[in-house]
Amino acid sequence: MKAGKTEKYIYETLDTKGAMLFSLIDPVDYKTPDEAVASAVASVEHGADLILVGGSIGAQGELLDYVSKRVKDNIGGTPLVLFPGNIATLTRYADAVYFMSLLNARNPYWIIQAQMLSAPIIKHLKLEPLPVGYIVVHPGGTVGWVGDANMVPREKPKIASALATAGEFLGNRLIITDAGSNPAMQGSGPIPPDIIREVKSAITVPYVVAGGITDNDKLRLAYKSGADIVQIGTAIETAGNVKSVIESFSKIAKEEGARKRRQTK
Repeated sequence: MKAGKTEKYIYETLDTKGAMLFSLIDPVDYKTPDEAVASAVASVEHGADLILVGGSIGAQGELLDYVSKRVKDNIGGTPLVLFPGNIATLTRYADAVYFMSLLNARNPYWIIQAQMLSAPIIKHLKLEPLPVGYIVVHPGGTVGWVGDANMVPREKPKIASALATAGEFLGNRLIITDAGSNPAMQGSGPIPPDIIREVKSAITVPYVVAGGITDNDKLRLAYKSGADIVQIGTAIETAGNVKSVIESFSKIAKEEGARKRRQTK
């Protein structure tokens, strides 16, 4: 499968900027759908490179259609990508979808069956599938529980890198490691730097780090450890001022991206 418009955008932006910032909006976590829309639009206006809509439970049907259409109508050419919790997290009001295989799932449903069931729908809706190898690191949060993940121990970075390598070998063109939403509430934090470094050194495709990155220091550390892309959700959802958070995060992404580009020259 050839790269589509959104995938090309990701590669071209990384080539130009060196790093990217993705904003994940789970409409279920907002008081109203319009608040979710406002946060997504503000994210783009103040520096996010791509908007994701979705989540592990409940982001589907009329709610997903409404939020996705409203967001898409107000973010210009910035891609809107679906973050599916299951086969129902699909809508025609998006550009692309994370076509994810949960590489460390115990249940084969999350490795290939959900993908098989959703593939004809994705094709019918003319959504661009982004081949994603998804890895859940302890504590995992809701996604770890729902996905029945054999979660990667935080002190075992080589397990994460081996999974990531296998994911790339299988044809995934993005690799994501995720500690789950707000892992601090479960006694942990974001993906440890050792895991990020090991995974980055093992793969050649873009690497996305997600879960628990809620402040400037954590964001900068993720980029410095090797993340090409950082995906944030809770930091936006809980922000009193989305503009301030995204502007600050975007500034760090630009600085760290420029540093990476200087190092590769």
